[in-house]
Amino acid sequence: MELKANCKINIGLDILRRRDDGFHDIETVMIPVAGLADTLTLEPLPGSEPRLLQTGIAVDCPPEKNLCMKAFRLLQQEYGIGGAQITLHKQTPFGAGLGGGSSDAAFTLWGLAELFALGLEGPALERLAARLGSDTPFFLRNSPTLCCGRGEIMTPYPLPALRGKLLVVVKPETAVSTAEAYAGVTPHRPDTPLAERLRRPLAEWKTCVRNDFEPHIFAAHPELARIKERLYDAGALYASMSGSGSSLFGIFEPDAAIDCDFGCFVHRQSL
Repeated sequence: MELKANCKINIGLDILRRRDDGFHDIETVMIPVAGLADTLTLEPLPGSEPRLLQTGIAVDCPPEKNLCMKAFRLLQQEYGIGGAQITLHKQTPFGAGLGGGSSDAAFTLWGLAELFALGLEGPALERLAARLGSDTPFFLRNSPTLCCGRGEIMTPYPLPALRGKLLVVVKPETAVSTAEAYAGVTPHRPDTPLAERLRRPLAEWKTCVRNDFEPHIFAAHPELARIKERLYDAGALYASMSGSGSSLFGIFEPDAAIDCDFGCFVHRQSL
């Protein structure tokens, strides 16, 4: 079984409060980015042990800490599945705020459930996915979604303003850990909920739709702020950091001529 585990971007990201369990309540709209994806191949193996093979972008992570392996172990623990070979060809930059690892986990979970005929429906899989990461359940729906709570409370949220627009994703060499991102954020509840602000025309998002991680991340890594400015200089209608960074993206008119060399990983596709 071969699967394409696509990444995502965040349109707006409000950090509302720190919870008693140490997590944060957020509001964000996640958009799947189908054109940028890892490739997963899942095959049954005799016995009960998994085997993980990795190609593509090298990930400095022990196999047992890889989210694909954690997804396997979770299904084995809950449903007693047999062994499997998981081949992961990594193409989505990691540590980028694009959810690549969470996507790999979600697609591994779904694929293994199919491979072993577990008969799991959407809600059951989403509950399992939430145990692997806050944004992992999103990838089981894989459509524009308003995500609240830790990210696991999901409501469909179509964004017709983005249909047909050109997306440009830029991932510089700079790395930003999730721990660094949350350590510097000051939670607050905006006067107007994100879902309402996103109903305004796309041309107004620049002034009202923000990623709450940006101020302190940009202060620590000014090169990221410069990339965002370059996206606007190139004609972006809206630009932002995705998730906790360090990738940034711009939304452009479909016929935009972007004469800009960012000197790092760049992905372009139509939305």
